[in-house]
Amino acid sequence: MSEASPRGTYLVISEALRKGIEEGEITGPLPSEADLMRSHGVARNTIRRALKVLEAEGALESAPGIGWRVAREGDRRSLAERMADLITEDALAIGDTYPSEAQLCARFDVSRTAVRRVLANMEGTGLLTTVHGKGRTVRALPTTAGRS
Repeated sequence: MSEASPRGTYLVISEALRKGIEEGEITGPLPSEADLMRSHGVARNTIRRALKVLEAEGALESAPGIGWRVAREGDRRSLAERMADLITEDALAIGDTYPSEAQLCARFDVSRTAVRRVLANMEGTGLLTTVHGKGRTVRALPTTAGRS
């Protein structure tokens, strides 16, 4: 990457990888971080941020001993969508306790980092709130408007 990106280089890389996944050009394990660093001309942290974005969306998963790979077939909703839909699926009402980070990691088989990013986003958009000593609670019910 020769030019600085106004959106963040890691976002440009994550979009390129996402496009490759959606078009079927990338299947199975991804190249190593070192190979991705060389092909995009960026530092390891930039590659890791790009991969974490795709992990949070549910497009990639970390596989011990393998590296990063395209997420298994099945539910193709992003992690953010699945976590928001959990409110409806579990019939949670406003004020009900939302599952803990550990429960979410186990339920969706993702890293704590990915769960924390989505939780922060859900708090930022007003779906959840943190109550000291009680954990996270449902603050609003999700809408499905704009989803395909």
